[in-house]
Amino acid sequence: MSQELAYVIITPYTLYKSRTGGILARLITRTGLELVGARMFAPSPELVQRYSEAILSANDTQDRRIQELIRDYILKNLAPDPKTGRRRRVMMLLLQGEDAVRKVRSVVGNISAERRGGETIRDTYGDLVLDEAGGVRYFEPAVLAAPNIEEARQKAKLWAEYSDKDGGVVEETIVYSGDEKPQRTLVLIKPDNFRFPTGRPGNVIDFFSRTGLYIVGIKVHRFSVAEAMEFYGPVREVLRTKLKDVVGGKAKAALEKELGFQIGPAETKQLGELLGPAFGDNQFDAIVKFMCGSTPGECEESKRGNPGSEKCIALVYEGVNAVNKIRDVLGPTDPSKAPPGSIRKEFGSNIMVNAAHASDAEDNAKREFGIVKVGDNTFKKVVEEFYGK
Repeated sequence: MSQELAYVIITPYTLYKSRTGGILARLITRTGLELVGARMFAPSPELVQRYSEAILSANDTQDRRIQELIRDYILKNLAPDPKTGRRRRVMMLLLQGEDAVRKVRSVVGNISAERRGGETIRDTYGDLVLDEAGGVRYFEPAVLAAPNIEEARQKAKLWAEYSDKDGGVVEETIVYSGDEKPQRTLVLIKPDNFRFPTGRPGNVIDFFSRTGLYIVGIKVHRFSVAEAMEFYGPVREVLRTKLKDVVGGKAKAALEKELGFQIGPAETKQLGELLGPAFGDNQFDAIVKFMCGSTPGECEESKRGNPGSEKCIALVYEGVNAVNKIRDVLGPTDPSKAPPGSIRKEFGSNIMVNAAHASDAEDNAKREFGIVKVGDNTFKKVVEEFYGK
């Protein structure tokens, strides 16, 4: 069976309620598909209008009345607020694999006033409430997805067409009071969460939702060797100096066992001074390889700018005191020292394989934004490479 590309749109209300992680976890685990693209949008009236016009479909198993409800919902809830003109946040995910469109639609589910528990995403997160006369009292679809391959192609290309103008790291979509000063911080869902189809990426995002912050940017990112070296560059000198005592102690124990005599404190310190920097460089190379798939020495210099084989999700969170709130939920670098309920305690294995990264200061966040470039439009590239321009 040939590869397909499916999309899922997470609605403004679902984003506002911080249900993103649960939805992503279901999509990955229940479909087995690969997440290949993601982008935040603040849709313009033009995009909303064109998308709404494409909703009614004779080939959709959802009945006509529901399709009309979805069309009207899009016009009302994805468009800018008519009172303030403020645009609303929308997240779009791209998943690829065999039979992708049917699998995604099956997990998303149809909409019915007679819910059957939590089998599908819409069973759990969507709502259709009717009054006694059968009129619609409340309607929330939670997510939007195409009913068939042709409409998946048509609608993905439509959103790709607007993805430069209406997408990226979205601005002025959140309302703050006059005395609130929002920050932005970077989060990386690291490669250890993508070894096989698992709910971990979504579960980690769910943990971050406890902060009450807002996602304003998202990108599926594959670090190049050059990017990983620059991103973790400040760590390199720390590793070269910080580990001298540890390396000296390990070298002492190994040599005493091999040579059969005791090594004194002065010689142990010399061993640390001699071997510490080399060991630090080795650890730095291991971090680079973990993040992008190869060490600097394994990659030709001319290819160090190419995307690597390992995948991350890069997220921009916005809100008051964002840096500290995210770091508190993440926990310390070493999972063994992280408190219960923190991300690294729950999902981390060791100092390097520790589930996620978050900026540790506002200035550092700005430096890291400049490397990862969450606003770069890889979403459009995925759509165009799959369907053609």
